[in-house]
Amino acid sequence: MMNDELGMTTEILPLTETISPADEAAVAAAVRDAHRDRRAIYPIGGGTGLDYGARPSRPGIGLSLGGLNRVIDYPADDMTITVEAGITVAELFRVLASKRQRLPVDIPQADWATIGGVVATAPSGPRRYALGTMRDYVIGLRAVDGLGSAFSSGGRVVKNAAGYNLCRLLVGSLGTLGVITQATLMVRPVPETSALLACDVPDLDTAERLLAALIHTQTVPVAVELQAGSFPQDTPILGPMSEGNAARLIVGFEGTAAEVEWMVERLGEEWCTSGVSLAVTVDDPEAGPLWRWLTEFSADVQIRVRPGATTGVIGRLLELAPQCSIVAHAGDGVIGVHLCALEPAALTSLVTQELRPLVEEVGGNLVVLSYPEEAELTRQEIWGPPGSAAAVMRAIKDRFDPEGILNPGRFVFDEPNVR
Repeated sequence: MMNDELGMTTEILPLTETISPADEAAVAAAVRDAHRDRRAIYPIGGGTGLDYGARPSRPGIGLSLGGLNRVIDYPADDMTITVEAGITVAELFRVLASKRQRLPVDIPQADWATIGGVVATAPSGPRRYALGTMRDYVIGLRAVDGLGSAFSSGGRVVKNAAGYNLCRLLVGSLGTLGVITQATLMVRPVPETSALLACDVPDLDTAERLLAALIHTQTVPVAVELQAGSFPQDTPILGPMSEGNAARLIVGFEGTAAEVEWMVERLGEEWCTSGVSLAVTVDDPEAGPLWRWLTEFSADVQIRVRPGATTGVIGRLLELAPQCSIVAHAGDGVIGVHLCALEPAALTSLVTQELRPLVEEVGGNLVVLSYPEEAELTRQEIWGPPGSAAAVMRAIKDRFDPEGILNPGRFVFDEPNVR
């Protein structure tokens, strides 16, 4: 959900007002006031993740962080950069590109998404297979807790372990432990080129066989993606799936031109030996739109299972929801599912009675990423059972935010007056 000048936030968040602090001191002052008055605080970055998580019903203050958008320090030779939370991902990428560097995390809606929001929601895309997720690149954070006190964790040195666990706690915490004001990130050199090799397969058994063979490939993929289901629009460059095929395997490579050329050729030979009759190579610059399409795929539900269970779960998904669209980070067992405009009642029934039992049966977990308000899903139906870590998570939440004012009701924590 893209947010135009914060004009749509009241459709998602129950805001009584929105304030725009200019610096961390103003953020801390606003949170202290809210803590004193026991008013909810909803941090807002680019607005791209406001529909992620449960819908809160507790009225509160929107805290727009767009004014905190400076580059604080960029010692490029150290391969780190420190920026304020409100800088957009696209602007960060532009700054890094000036030194032929990058943050190698696939982030959707980069023109609007902010670094603070990305740290809080922790999205990841196809390159996670080899290059990791946001948690792997955050080495330092500054934030304001629910008492209005600023704190920091980690530092600028990549191997600095001080406060490392606190950084990991904040990444993906959905702004419930602190309002992130600044992040120090590890960055990498931009590779010389990239390419993707794709093939359509007749059934999911064939897809599983090719995926299993990648364990022994002589190549080094950075992405292993599996596409299945119904897609209203053609996949960029590759077009529609060939008639009679059930899935499409897409493997990505990056490196020097010579390395990438060799790996694409070598994997093509391995696939040919495995019975693949036609493989399509997408080189730069045509590879760019395909990488973006894989990154921007809009999933309503995200499922995580063991990589070996991926194709089996996809097969069951297609039986339960034949019109769904699926793009899986198959090498990691992360399955994104778009449920193609199901009626709210049907969506609720599918998630609670069919999908979650299926996923739990194979030891995985399921999170609802986006849903219509009419679906009336509870937090447990959205996030799943709290599990054995619930007590520890609750204790951490109480330590950072004793009055429960930070993003109340959106995450897994039980909040008053919120379903």
